[in-house]
Amino acid sequence: MGDKGIQQQVGERIRSLRCEKTGLSQEKFALKIGMDRTYFSAIELGRHSVTIGVLAKIADGLGVTLETLFQGM
Repeated sequence: MGDKGIQQQVGERIRSLRCEKTGLSQEKFALKIGMDRTYFSAIELGRHSVTIGVLAKIADGLGVTLETLFQGM
């Protein structure tokens, strides 16, 4: 895990996949999945712990499985 906490790692992975898979801004992606932009931003910054349900919603919006979301972490 290194020096980064799991929340930060998850957030960075989500940001990377969002840019790679959708090319959408945080705001447009959050709107697409029905999530508040400031909440989604805080997730990407590793400032919020998220439930598996929220992670599933994000993964679905990215078009990836939960397994892919955590790959390489």
